[in-house]
Amino acid sequence: MPDGEEVIVVLALKCGTIVEFGHPSMDSSFIQSLRTVVDDIGIVEELTDRIAYECDALSSLRAVPGVVVLPSNTDQLQDVVRLCHNAGVPFVARGNGTGLSGGARPEEDGVLIVLTRLNRILDVDPSNFRMTVQPGVTNLEISRRAAPFGLYYAPDPSSQQVCSIGGNVAENSGGAHCLKYGFTLHHVLGLEAVLPDGTLVHFGGPVLDTPGFDLVGSLVGSEGTLAIVTKVILRLLRVPESVRTLLAAFESIDSAGKAVSGIIAAGIVPAAAEMMDRLTIEAAEAAGSPGFPPAEAVLIVEVDGPEVEVDETFQCVEAICRDSGSSEVRVAGDAEERSRFWTGRKAAFAAMGRVSPDYYVQDGVIPRTRLPEVLQRIRSLEQSSGLRIGNVFHAGDGNLHPLICYDASVEGQSALAAEVGGEILRYCLEAGGSITGEHGVGADKVVHMAKMFSEVDLETMQFLRCAFDPTGICNPRKIFPTPRLCGEVPGPYRAHPVEQAGLAERF
Repeated sequence: MPDGEEVIVVLALKCGTIVEFGHPSMDSSFIQSLRTVVDDIGIVEELTDRIAYECDALSSLRAVPGVVVLPSNTDQLQDVVRLCHNAGVPFVARGNGTGLSGGARPEEDGVLIVLTRLNRILDVDPSNFRMTVQPGVTNLEISRRAAPFGLYYAPDPSSQQVCSIGGNVAENSGGAHCLKYGFTLHHVLGLEAVLPDGTLVHFGGPVLDTPGFDLVGSLVGSEGTLAIVTKVILRLLRVPESVRTLLAAFESIDSAGKAVSGIIAAGIVPAAAEMMDRLTIEAAEAAGSPGFPPAEAVLIVEVDGPEVEVDETFQCVEAICRDSGSSEVRVAGDAEERSRFWTGRKAAFAAMGRVSPDYYVQDGVIPRTRLPEVLQRIRSLEQSSGLRIGNVFHAGDGNLHPLICYDASVEGQSALAAEVGGEILRYCLEAGGSITGEHGVGADKVVHMAKMFSEVDLETMQFLRCAFDPTGICNPRKIFPTPRLCGEVPGPYRAHPVEQAGLAERF
């Protein structure tokens, strides 16, 4: 192929749609059209400014967007999407960029649509326990606005101070308290969204159940591949009458895991059950001095509900921790001490910067009963790879977050860290778990999807994706391991003739 010549693969889908793979570059007229839609601060064109948006919190996956737009209202967003649709230009939606799977990695020949200016709380309805917000509102701000009414928003990712609710919806985020209260999906009543052709649609509504298919459940966790959410109706909860929190130290992770199993086996569903190993404890202490005791593992358990019930349940939790071999149990004496426990836990990711120049966060799920086995395999992997691995996780539901430490300046370590992360995901699957709990697939775990799902499974998911986005321009190259399209004949991948001729390559 001659230098500089661009090959565009054109595919005709069975549904009659013509799709171009390898989108043409954006020309000056397209950029000018975007300028007419947004205000002066709503478009970023200079390369030095666009670089600021080249990745989300997974900094190892980078791409400088072709152009960045920041719409200030839904009408502007619709117009931007329509322009992309008409020109065949791919686009990616982004919130505050706290995602850990590369789900908001931009397209170099596409538009990055940043939703931070859509940050208004539209309605607070305490009588009906709900709030309506735009996608740029931060997670913690929702609870702050609900607090005067004795209400709060339950999902609480570690990044809740800065992460946006739009990103939470895209990734179906959970957090420390998802064991009892569930994930984002369980707290979303309705959505307003812009489809990839610019159409504004509504799914669900202000009540708990609405007629028809549950398309809210389809959008939550779709990682921005189906539509761009512009409005979210959230379910709020009443602040519990009583909250009790303890921190238990153990001389082994196995003992801490035994305590978690004992708590669940006793029929207790704590609001949270979080575990940290020695490395993450040391990092948290170095970063913020939360007062964690030196130990091989600490377990933070929180119980909430009616005061009488909480008092009885909490005594049982304390007894199980001591019977499981806890060397020390600290009970939070007041709200300040409770906050200090949680600040130490939620700062664990960021704190790892104190012990390693770079780290790679993985996210997998295993059955609770397999926790000791899988953690032992991770320790063996740490020894064989030479990379330190910190473990912090939602112990109550088996959601692991291994933190793989490496130095990107050392040749080969970045690739080794990715390889180690892939091995951990393999352990999770072999234990009967999943390759992701709450961080999503994004661009990071695309290569692992076929290990968990069959060809038929993946094709079925693609049918849904193509129903929303038949031209393949909405957050492309995410979730699925190949650029397979809804019109392809089911079965094993068949190379396009252009690919067979060596004029294009599969990615």
